This record gives sequence, C-alpha cells and structure tokens, in this order.
Amino acid sequence: MEKDPSELRGVWAHRAEFILASVGYAVGSGNVWRFPYICYRNGGGAFLIPYFIMLFLCAIPMVFLENVVGQYTQKGPMQAFAQICPIMKGVGIAPVVISYLTCTYTNTIVTWILFYMLHSFSNPLPWKSCNNTWNIPENCSISAHSNTTHLRSPSQQFFDHRLLDISEGINVVGNICWELAGLLVLAWAIEYLCIFKGIRFTGKVVYFTTLFPYAVLLVLLINNVRLPGATEGILFFLTPKWHKLGEIQFSSLLELALEDSVIVCLANSATSVFAGFVIFSAMGYLAHIRDLPVDELAVGGPGLAFVVYPEILAIMPASQLWAFLFFLMLFFLALGSQVVVTCAVDSLGPKLPSALRRKELLVALVCLPGLLLGLMFITQGGVYVFQLMDHYTASVSVMIMAFAEVAAIIWIFGIRRFSAVVQKVLGKPPNVYFKACLLVITPLVVIVLLIISLVQLTPPQYGRSYRYPGWAQGLGWIFTLCSIGWIPLGALHELCRRQGTLLQRLRATGVPELTIVSDPSHHQGECVPLSSI
Repeated sequence: MEKDPSELRGVWAHRAEFILASVGYAVGSGNVWRFPYICYRNGGGAFLIPYFIMLFLCAIPMVFLENVVGQYTQKGPMQAFAQICPIMKGVGIAPVVISYLTCTYTNTIVTWILFYMLHSFSNPLPWKSCNNTWNIPENCSISAHSNTTHLRSPSQQFFDHRLLDISEGINVVGNICWELAGLLVLAWAIEYLCIFKGIRFTGKVVYFTTLFPYAVLLVLLINNVRLPGATEGILFFLTPKWHKLGEIQFSSLLELALEDSVIVCLANSATSVFAGFVIFSAMGYLAHIRDLPVDELAVGGPGLAFVVYPEILAIMPASQLWAFLFFLMLFFLALGSQVVVTCAVDSLGPKLPSALRRKELLVALVCLPGLLLGLMFITQGGVYVFQLMDHYTASVSVMIMAFAEVAAIIWIFGIRRFSAVVQKVLGKPPNVYFKACLLVITPLVVIVLLIISLVQLTPPQYGRSYRYPGWAQGLGWIFTLCSIGWIPLGALHELCRRQGTLLQRLRATGVPELTIVSDPSHHQGECVPLSSI
C-alpha cells in the first residue's frame, strides 16, 4: 500500500544538523543585504534599540512557540493550525503564502548573485572602472565628492545599467533581460534539486553551507577595518540618532528579528549585526574617499549590498577570487527553505491523483509557478516591482499574522494546553519568561507597534528619489491581502462547513482536533484527551 506523502518526510540524523539547518534557514541573504539597508535607512544605531527589544519580547517567544507546535504535530503550518485551532487555520496558510511570494522575488536575488559570480572571473572586475560600454562616462566617477553628488560609482552603474538595465519607473516595464532569464531558470533548477533531495541530503552539507559564510564575512571585516574611514562607518552603525527613533518603520522589525529557538534567534541576529559591521565599515571607507558623511552616500534599497560590497572586493588582493567566494557565500545563504513544499505534501498530497503524488512531480508543481512569477522581476522595470513586494509582504501583514498566531495558540487553544504540549515535547513546562511573553507581552507589543506602523505608514520608494504612483501602492496592498486575507477566509470556511447555530459553530471551531497529549499531572506515558485539559 502506498504511503501518505507526509509519512515520507525525512528526519534529522543529529540534533546538531537540525540546529545548523535551522540557523541556515533563519540566516539568509537578507542578513547580508536587507538588514544593512533597512538599518541604514532608519538611522543606523537608532534601529538597533527597537530591533533587540523585538528580538527578546517577540521573536524568541514566537520561534519557541512555532518549534514546539511543529515538533508536536509533525505537520506543516496549514495542517498544524487546522488541528490546534480550526477557526484560525488561515493563520497557517498566510505564512505559507508569504513564504511563496517571498521565494519568487528572493530567487531574483539568487539570479543577481549568479550574474555577479560569473562576472567575478573577469580581469579586471567589470565594476572597477568607468571604461565599459554600459557606463555613462559623464555621470561615472570612482570618487564622487560632496559637490558632485549626481555622479555614480562604477559599481552603482554596473548594477543599474549592466545588471538591471533599469527603466525610469514601474510604469515602464520594458523588455525581459534574457541573460537573467536563463540564470533565473538555473536558480529554480537548483532550488528544485535541493528541495527534492530533502533533509537527508541537506544534513550532509549543512555544516559547510552554514559555516562557510561566517568565514568569508570575517575575512571581509578584517580587510575593511584596516581601511581609512572604516571607524566612521562603524560609529554610524552603533551610534543612535535619537530623533530617528520616531521615524523607524516598525513593520520591518518583527520580520527581521523572527532550548533551539534561542540559539536560532540569537544566531540570526548576531549574523545581521556581524554583517552590519562588515558593510558599515565599507561604507565608512567609501564616504572617506568621496569626502561625504556616511548618511549622505547615494546608496540604498535592495541593491546596497550589490554596490558597496563589490567596490570593496575590487580593491582587495586577489580580487577575482574574493569576489567569487563572496557571491558563492551569498548563493548558499539565499537558497530557499522547504516550507512551501512541506505544506503542499501535507495538505495537497493525499488529495491529488496517485500519479501526481510522486515527490519530484509535486515539487515541480510548486516550483514552476514561482519561476513564471519571477519573470516579472527581471524586466527593465522589475526592480521596482521587487522593492514594492518586499515593502508590502514584510510589513503590516507580518504583524497581523504574529498577533493572530499568538491569539490562536495561547488564547484559543489555551496556555494550559500549550504548556502540556511543551511538557510532552521538551519534558518540562515552559518557564515564566515564555509564559509571560506569550500570554501578555508579545501580543501587546505587536498590537502597539501595528497601530504605530499604520499611523506612520509611509509610501514605498526606490532609492532616495523615486516614489511609487498611487496605483502601484494599491497593488502593494493587494500583495498584503494575498497573505492575511486567508485568515478571515479560513475562519469563514470552517464556520460554513459546520452545522448548528452560529454560536454552536463558533464553539465547535474553537475545539482542537488533536486527540491526545501528555498531561504532567498524570503518570508518565499516560495520555488524556485535549478536551479534558
């Protein structure tokens, strides 16, 4: 008899592999390219204060909650929430949708990385001079001073004109960049193979793929701190500009900040800060040679890492080698997770025809639409769509999902039931810190920051000058509704499929469908129905 696809999911051979893979999932290319540019945009050191507050009051408790629920149910988020809190099953769908949307545009980052990796073999590096066909000589300068801020560095022009062939705005889509299209296919093919091989293959290489990036970042940091101006960049990164605290876009904080839960969260945050030291020391050097304050450098947006890092790599000894190793590091960091496929296996697998239950076909069905959606990011106007999606999929929707997740598990499923689940999984109940955070502090902080974010929500922009038209902002809100809209839709579906009065349906949908859990008040090994806890 053919096994349910969910029963074929791999397990980790060693706890170390699980921790390293979890760190590898939490630590991605965003730690190297997204964290620094958001930190730079929000005033450097001023951003770190609320970031670490969110880390300890929200991110660590929530990762702990998700790990416990995942280990107990052995299901993806869609099935797990459907069992624990049926009326809130949409909370399990929403992060899967966000993960999928995020995967479609972050694979564009993989495409950029592969593009830079291939050009790392050129001698000299193509972003080192203004003598290339794509450069605009009258606007290109290796050292643009404060009285010539309209000039752009060779690396900036390589990113804008060679890689992106950027148009003047989101309303000008332009042509598909066919070089990038080929690399996008390659990126998704690699993603497919990694997902298809699964956990057992991942566990064999996770030691290298997780630890290699830290070695490269360490070498870059050692190189950067020796450069003139590096100290000013690091001081900008560490010194809070207190007036900026009122301008910080809190909606990005939870998304950046989200026994093993603590390790993963701290490793994620430490990597972001470590990458911050690397890039801000480099930005200090660039500010020094351009005779500009760090906060007036004409860099920013998703391309910051693809402008600043290449400039530093170009002046290093054996620059081609280090450029290749750096982009290889980014490539390992950018490889996507298996969460979408896990959820597809759990939810769709048993319902599909037997011919489609084969893992290779199921993975292909998940990857192919992502590849097709990714084509819109590699047009001449694609980077504007990229920035728009990044702004809206990692903003208000993340906070709404965080609040709904805590409400579903802690308030509806109940802290007593959750404590019993923790007891079964870890052999001991949650401590006071986790109980206090999950019961009161985390949802309160999320609600307060959600209100602040909505009040001070500013329209997205690309770089320092381009502002999106109204129709594009409306499209951004559609991106947001594509994820959080599943929460009310899931509740409505669950209510409609039940019988009885509305009150009876509400009561029924709040009862968990899990049947047993260990109760610490009973003898070891005895189990009781969840309804009796």
